[in-house]
Amino acid sequence: MSYFNYSKRKSSEVKIGDTLLGGSNPIRIQSMTNTCTLDTLSSVEQCIRIINAGADYVRLTAQGEREARNLGEIRRTLNQHGYNTPLIADIHFNPKAADEAARQVEKVRINPGNFVDSARTFKKIEFTDEEYAQEIEKIRKRFIPFLNICREHGTAIRLGVNHGSLSDRIMSRYGDTPEGMVESCMEFLRICQAENFHDVVISIKASNTCIMVRTVRLLVREMEQENMNYPLHLGVTEAGDGEDGRIKSAVGIGSLLADGIGDTIRVSLSEEPEAEIPVAKKLADYISLRHRHDVINGKLAEEYDYCNVTRRISEKVSYIGGNGHPVVLGLNAGKEKNEEFQPDFYSDSTRFFTDGTNKYPLFRIAEIDSITESDASIRFLFLDCSELTSEIAEKIKLLKNTVLIADTKHINCVGEWRMFFHNAISFGIKNPIILSKEYNETDIESLQLKAGADFGALLLDGFGDGIWLRNKSQNSQTDIIKTAFSILQAVRLRITKTEYISCPSCGRTLFNLQETIARIKEATKGQTGLKIGIMGCIVNGPGEMADADYGYVGAGRGKVSLYKGKTCVEQNIEEALAVQKLIDLIKRNGDWQD
Repeated sequence: MSYFNYSKRKSSEVKIGDTLLGGSNPIRIQSMTNTCTLDTLSSVEQCIRIINAGADYVRLTAQGEREARNLGEIRRTLNQHGYNTPLIADIHFNPKAADEAARQVEKVRINPGNFVDSARTFKKIEFTDEEYAQEIEKIRKRFIPFLNICREHGTAIRLGVNHGSLSDRIMSRYGDTPEGMVESCMEFLRICQAENFHDVVISIKASNTCIMVRTVRLLVREMEQENMNYPLHLGVTEAGDGEDGRIKSAVGIGSLLADGIGDTIRVSLSEEPEAEIPVAKKLADYISLRHRHDVINGKLAEEYDYCNVTRRISEKVSYIGGNGHPVVLGLNAGKEKNEEFQPDFYSDSTRFFTDGTNKYPLFRIAEIDSITESDASIRFLFLDCSELTSEIAEKIKLLKNTVLIADTKHINCVGEWRMFFHNAISFGIKNPIILSKEYNETDIESLQLKAGADFGALLLDGFGDGIWLRNKSQNSQTDIIKTAFSILQAVRLRITKTEYISCPSCGRTLFNLQETIARIKEATKGQTGLKIGIMGCIVNGPGEMADADYGYVGAGRGKVSLYKGKTCVEQNIEEALAVQKLIDLIKRNGDWQD
């Protein structure tokens, strides 16, 4: 793996039915059904739609042994229809269901946070070293028999760690942290190693892209230190739907794919499962274009650790840089009136930017020697990433009130941007730096995915005082500006709208998720800055909503529970009343904006 030059991480190969994962195989695409697993016909029909959309694997939930056993019937029916795509069982809380599923399908996903441990209680519990060791032994005694069943039937496993379902044991030592998520996974991996069981895939997910990316990077580092190279499944849990779901997924998944990390992906959208497949394929294909690109000669700045990043703090120019939120630049956006998404600066020419009141000069690097001191409180200097030499750096350091715009046309734009920022740090440049790139996409979804993956990677690395996103094709400038703001929100650097943390739905979901999301969005539109979790069931609900302000969680058929943060405040509300009750809860706590 190289920080500047794209190369796919070398992972071990895992046999999942006839579709191999990891090693030199391509990035595999998957989705998950949202039907009841006991409904064989509906499950088979949905599996076929997902497979026909291009999925390499299909996952189904199995809450109990009956559901797990019926996976065998679903498998046989699909075979009769000529579909041999591997099936994956998704198990929570029920190791007996995992045992049965291992006899029926090609792969079983278990959650280390609840495979043996009881449901997370959010209580502070202290464990002595002896008690902690006893808990690990309890895992061994239950996990090893499961591995033996998998070995007997040629079944692979996925260790799927979720931010929202860490055990109380892990919480007691590590808290709700990336380090805790990594250790939750490593406890089980060490047992797999000791038992010489290697058909293992790992996922380690969160709805917060910052936590997700840092955790996966830490896990890869930890595995390397313990001589492990298991393949990784990537996904952002509860990404949502529409534009937000696509951009959030692109930021989280794309940032890791850009590092060469990731062997299979799922874009978790609160939409029909088959809709996830083309989105995931677009993202994977885009990153794969970087294979064997022209070499980028970058050098890491001293003390930079990409597993533990801190944001580069620049010297402030007006309100750009420093500790302020990143700005958004636009092109001709002032001609389109959209009060909700107006860029901080826009340009109607190649010579200046304006904030709607004042004009600020825009220079090219060839003009650097002609720049003189002026009364302008801000001036912009546009340069290609490859143009930052030590000689140019010395001239830049003499310029006051100057914001740099770092543009890239390299096929591995993430690597070239990284080179630019590390050079800037090494050269001692303190100016604010805007990330700049022009695309040529004919549809807005492609722009959202590509820009989310590219800009998101740098922002998660701690780099960038702003975004200048452009597109040659005739997309609406408002859509382009909205995309820029959504990227900044996805990396938690600038909150400009309500954030909906919604799960993608599965067979555990207890209400019509898509309709519910639409009703909640309509009821809460305009509540800028609120984070609202919308969960189909309790499995990941409270935990994945750890940083949400309010939560709406399925509690039973036609019943909903409401949360303030991680605390359940109202239980078993009739679904017809739940949205209004959610609004009332927000208002009672003084967070409603009239």
